[in-house]
Amino acid sequence: MAAEELVAFLVRGLVDSPDDVVVSTLEEGEASLVIEVSVSADDAELVRGDEGETLRHIKAIVNAAAGKRKAIVELVEGASASGEE
Repeated sequence: MAAEELVAFLVRGLVDSPDDVVVSTLEEGEASLVIEVSVSADDAELVRGDEGETLRHIKAIVNAAAGKRKAIVELVEGASASGEE
């Protein structure tokens, strides 16, 4: 499973509006991988969790799956799959 698919699977399982989740790879190199996750404003707090704990755990899982590469997961709130806010 690719890192982008893993992030999508994890985040869609947490949110109330899984159809609004958009995951994209912004930068992919030999040493690093930057993944952006866009969720609705209402779901951002669910993904972030208490004091950012849930998002930290998602990052840890993705880093473990990325192997030798460093994975950076960025959360963008207020966006939706249709581009409406």
